[in-house]
Amino acid sequence: MTTLPPFDAGFGVYIHWPFCASKCPYCDFNSHVRHAPVDEAQYIAAFASEMAHQAALTQGRQVSSIFFGGGTPSLMQPSTIGAILGSIAKHWTVDPACEITMEANPTSIEAGRLKGYRDAGVNRLSMGFQAMNDADLRALGRLHSVAEALAAVKTAAGIFERYSFDLIYARPNQTPSAWASELKEAIKLSAEHLSLYQLTIEPDTMFARMVASGKLIPMPDDEARILFDKTRETCEAAGLPAYEISNHARKGAECRHNLVYWRYGEYAGIGPGAHARLFTDQGRLAIATEKHPETWLKAVRAKGHGTVEEEQLAPLDQANEFLLMGLRLTEGIDPSRFKALAGRRIDSSRVAEMVTDGFIAEAANGHLFVTKKGVPVLNAVVRRLTV
Repeated sequence: MTTLPPFDAGFGVYIHWPFCASKCPYCDFNSHVRHAPVDEAQYIAAFASEMAHQAALTQGRQVSSIFFGGGTPSLMQPSTIGAILGSIAKHWTVDPACEITMEANPTSIEAGRLKGYRDAGVNRLSMGFQAMNDADLRALGRLHSVAEALAAVKTAAGIFERYSFDLIYARPNQTPSAWASELKEAIKLSAEHLSLYQLTIEPDTMFARMVASGKLIPMPDDEARILFDKTRETCEAAGLPAYEISNHARKGAECRHNLVYWRYGEYAGIGPGAHARLFTDQGRLAIATEKHPETWLKAVRAKGHGTVEEEQLAPLDQANEFLLMGLRLTEGIDPSRFKALAGRRIDSSRVAEMVTDGFIAEAANGHLFVTKKGVPVLNAVVRRLTV
């Protein structure tokens, strides 16, 4: 008998390609540089094996979104993307309207393969621009130039109906006027969606080591807040309001795959370092796979999957994860779903306190959402409401 989740927020499949041409100094993702060519055939077979394992736990699901992340998925050959999509279709039913997103870098080499990715089945492209000037691109360790980025988006616009790109702001010495100018230029290029991330110094990165040695001075929080406000103001005026704390889109153009995460849907996680949240007859299952690519390959060959952590989440853990993810969204969360997960309501006194202080509010449909005042201190808001 197939066990289906009580709330259908979509079912996604995430594929992690762990390889990059170089490691960016700000990046703490599970990405690895290999100077010898990667044997893609090995990974095609291993992805299929791990899919079979997670598909056995999720029978009867229809895939609403697929996301190729990394690392740099656009280092894969288009035929590899096609083979992986074929495996997904073998193990699950795929919605004919499924959103299939692939992350790509706008180097000339990767841009030259975009038509191949479209022919393989990708229908949405997410490009990692990160900056719109060459000096900051070099400082961020990016391998492309602004000219390449502009050429790539022109190429993408002729191939994909849906495309997006990322920028990083609050870079050292960045001024509000410079960021506003850069952002307006980006909005002209982006048809429907922008992901705009504040630079964060993550542990165990090159930037963290540079900060520790005094070679890099991060932007102070008060100055970064000004840029955050400028980001929201500029995007909203241009018709790309924030639908999540770092993501902006025209109405209907939101990234459907990421909405599966933020709405606390189900998703399979395939590949080195991938995570999954699957609903089983015992409840919600949290899965994490081996991070090191070659070790992951060996594990998949030995036992059919690379799982290194598997936990049945307790009801309160599920409810707290639901809050953590859902309050990132402008639409907020449905308190009745929290009650269904936790077995009890959100603490009404804490909600009243946060409403009185202006950090959260209640929408006409009963959803709770974080206000403009609360967004910059979102983590503190979530901590106050979780139990």
